[in-house]
Amino acid sequence: MHNPLLTIGQAVDCLKAGQIIAYPTEAVYGLGCDPANEQAVRKILSLKSRNAGAGLILIADIFERFSPYADFVEPEQLSAAQATWPGPVTWLFPCAPGVPDFLTGNQPTIALRVTAHPVCRALCAAFGGAIVSTSANPGGAPPALSAQAVDDYFAAGIAGTVTGALGGRDRPSGIRELATGRIIRA
Repeated sequence: MHNPLLTIGQAVDCLKAGQIIAYPTEAVYGLGCDPANEQAVRKILSLKSRNAGAGLILIADIFERFSPYADFVEPEQLSAAQATWPGPVTWLFPCAPGVPDFLTGNQPTIALRVTAHPVCRALCAAFGGAIVSTSANPGGAPPALSAQAVDDYFAAGIAGTVTGALGGRDRPSGIRELATGRIIRA
């Protein structure tokens, strides 16, 4: 492998330094960075050849880490999301004022998930904030299912891969619209 295997502490140092990391999630390896670092977010989009208009998912270990990104919602809407968390469901929340387009893809919503994966939870807790989470693969290629696959895809583009096992799911998180409950991705 070209990319080093990282501890949670090393990965947090990388995030704070504006670098891209990979880490295991519920189903596939993800790429992540500090969502407040525009240069890092744009590097992820470039690495993946991903359209910036698609928007990105943010993950956290607790809902409160999303406060800079999510606008106020009705209590029953928040309860609907929290009933699925921590878990593999991403919800589209209304954006807080000032959330940058490089995260939302010019949408009025932002995709948020309180993850149940122990590595992701530990990473967000140690970082003290939400992180970008997108599958570790170039556009059109299958998502990485191992640290070696991450390395094969992104040998020169990332700081390293956090050690840990995938969560055993066979597909990425579902995505739902908070305002209507509509399922965007099952």
